[in-house]
Amino acid sequence: MGRTKIVGIAGRYGARYGSTLRKKVRDVLTRRYAPHVCPFCAHRGKVVRLSTGIWMCKKCGAKWAGGAYTPKTEVSKTFPSIIIRD
Repeated sequence: MGRTKIVGIAGRYGARYGSTLRKKVRDVLTRRYAPHVCPFCAHRGKVVRLSTGIWMCKKCGAKWAGGAYTPKTEVSKTFPSIIIRD
């Protein structure tokens, strides 16, 4: 069994790069691959990242710009914007 109890998804890096950096990468990757909620149809689990900062819902087909690792950034949660769609 692999020794990935502490670093989890960052265990693929093995003993390289140091434990502190692997733990930081674990936090980022955990947020990146977590099931996200679509802001348009409120469906959970169908949101995928197309590219850095570009997100899409597989259910309703909506595309939007978000953060690099999460569909909504902390700034957008603090200052919610009005999304207008045609």
